[in-house]
Amino acid sequence: MNIVTLLPFIVLIGAMFLMTRSAKKKQQAAAQMRNEMQAGTGVRTIGGMYATVKEVHEDTVLLEVAPGVHAIYAKNAIGAVLADEEYNRILDGADPIHGGEPIVPDDASSLTGDTAEAEKADKIDLGKTAAPADAEPAADEAKDAKPADEAKDTVKADADAAKDDKKSGDDAK
Repeated sequence: MNIVTLLPFIVLIGAMFLMTRSAKKKQQAAAQMRNEMQAGTGVRTIGGMYATVKEVHEDTVLLEVAPGVHAIYAKNAIGAVLADEEYNRILDGADPIHGGEPIVPDDASSLTGDTAEAEKADKIDLGKTAAPADAEPAADEAKDAKPADEAKDTVKADADAAKDDKKSGDDAK
């Protein structure tokens, strides 16, 4: 046989060996990390929940997910054991890693100096505007009452027509 013919098979077997070896190393590192967990350390589950370890058993871990709230998880569900400073940073919401960088605003108005327009745009008035005291509210209510009654009659007529259609459809069967 020629070596050129066997070369693709040798490369394929070598690549498979290297992939399984690296995966096995990752599994061993994860198992070691889970075995080194102690009560009081912060962890992240594979679902992305952060909690504090309360008790470690053979196959399970008791986690405190909130003050006074405990849950039992399988050891395999622990995705990472976090350092104390990282765990506290995540829980407190502080981000000291990016503390010295300038904050980029969401809009360009703060960059141009037009803060008066930006303040007006930020304030949205959802309330009704005040009517002048001279206006007659009774006249406005009388005008609005008639179209509202007509709309109710239209809705009722549509509902009655839908019922009649349904009844006639049931009779046809």
